[in-house]
Amino acid sequence: MAFGAKTNERPGVRCEVKYVRSSAYKAREVLDLIRGLPVARALEILEFAERDIARTILKALESAIANAEHNNSIPADELYVSACFADEGPTLKRFRPRARGSAARIRKRTCHITVIVSRYSADELTRIRERESASGRVSGGRAAAEARRERVARSRSEKAEKATDHDHDHDHDHDHDHGDEVAETEVVEADVTESEAASGDAEAATEDTEAADDAEGKDD
Repeated sequence: MAFGAKTNERPGVRCEVKYVRSSAYKAREVLDLIRGLPVARALEILEFAERDIARTILKALESAIANAEHNNSIPADELYVSACFADEGPTLKRFRPRARGSAARIRKRTCHITVIVSRYSADELTRIRERESASGRVSGGRAAAEARRERVARSRSEKAEKATDHDHDHDHDHDHDHGDEVAETEVVEADVTESEAASGDAEAATEDTEAADDAEGKDD
């Protein structure tokens, strides 16, 4: 019974990532999203995917595209994800202490990710070009993906700058409050000094009065 081409005999340009510290189940959930899509659309999906494993798959897809461009001279806008799969790797076994001196097993899964890109046939390329010309759209290819990636990076940098400015303003307000506290302390110290001077003058006047009274008593 024939099951098609074997995994290592599938045509196309591939990239393999070995011993990824993630389970094959999590990788397959993301790989199912890009299988059979043009590379531009696949890059866009992986760029905005919320799974952490999508970053690794994105790097693998970019490596496969680079291999096709430099080794096989195939333009990126003529490629699509012909196959992608994740095989289970070795499992790292760890243990965690539990109650009554027992231990619970921890299984740290790994997987091997493979991404294969192939070139569209001449008939498929012709149909794609006709569909794009009829709809008025032009295939973005890798340039569009790079432009989107630059926009995302620019947006993230702007958010980081805003956060930095907010922290700076917070520090400035803190310094301003500290300066106000110092000024209030100086005013309090000045008031204390004036009160001490006034009390000193009062004591001196009292001493003068007592001395005058003593002198009058002696004269009498």
